[in-house]
Amino acid sequence: MPDKAGFSESLVLILKKTRVIVLLSGGIDSAACLHYYLDQRFGPTALFINYGQAAAKKECESAKNIAQRYSVCLDHVKADFSQRFGQGEIIGRNAFFLFTALVKYFSFSGLIGIGIHSGAPYYDTSAKFIRDTQLLFDEYTSGRVRIDAPFLRWDKGMIYTYSRENSVPLKLTYSCELGGKTPCKKCSSCLDRLALGC
Repeated sequence: MPDKAGFSESLVLILKKTRVIVLLSGGIDSAACLHYYLDQRFGPTALFINYGQAAAKKECESAKNIAQRYSVCLDHVKADFSQRFGQGEIIGRNAFFLFTALVKYFSFSGLIGIGIHSGAPYYDTSAKFIRDTQLLFDEYTSGRVRIDAPFLRWDKGMIYTYSRENSVPLKLTYSCELGGKTPCKKCSSCLDRLALGC
């Protein structure tokens, strides 16, 4: 099973008594992440964040369909940066997601789950990013909110295998960075899906 960000068994049992916020983008990783918490008998709430990404509409549709499939409440946040984000790395995106959840659920205690994984060259998909950000969360919340990245040491192929073996609704997911009605098959997200045969 995925790692639990170094949590002890006793801490995990304590946290299971609280809600879990899962960052749900509508893609494979976040859909698998939502399934993981449900499988571990957590009671998650999903959060979709529209930050001006080109694929926001299609991603939101996927997130809604996935949440409905799992009978999970889906909350929304829309941020207006007065610009449209396209392909490639968006510096600060995962930090923005985590802090947006922290601000939205300001009285929350428990986990914020994020579906990042190994294999990407970005700081905000690394164990160091999780550790660094957790230090800030600890200062803001006195340790009552923990960042959990259950697939942190898994690669994309492992998440895909996990998803297939656990009947994660892959057909409901959407990952094209351009946001077209039909995936472009050229952006990095589309190429990842093609490599997986998805």
